Amino acid sequence: MFHSNHLKMINYAKALGDLLIVGVSTDELVATYKAPPIVPFEERLAIIEGMKAPDLVIPQRSLEHTEIVKKLHIDIFVVGDDWTGKYDYLEDIGVKVFYFPYGAGTSSTALKKKIYESYSQITKRIDTHENPDIVKTLISTK
Repeated sequence: MFHSNHLKMINYAKALGDLLIVGVSTDELVATYKAPPIVPFEERLAIIEGMKAPDLVIPQRSLEHTEIVKKLHIDIFVVGDDWTGKYDYLEDIGVKVFYFPYGAGTSSTALKKKIYESYSQITKRIDTHENPDIVKTLISTK
């Protein structure tokens, strides 16, 4: 799920170079390393395309970026610090890799958990009261 640290990272990346290309992971790719995304790929792509900072938005179909980095002549690569060390291999082909510090507490996983917990609390409160229509029906049929 898109959150404020994604926005900060995109704006940070924009300031590092002349052209910002943002890769949006496909649903299939995300499902290879964590639960499938709640927001479908096409919608996530549209969200990023609607932002001011990106000059180009592309699908990300792999966690291996050597080919696309070479093809698009990328010289700076920015990713969240939850991937620290994962893309150091790009430095071997002359790419500067920046691991953007997300900061404590903000992540898609934490956001999903908070939404689920809030929903659970609401449904517990709603689902435990008597439904007056059902109670009236039961009384009148006896």
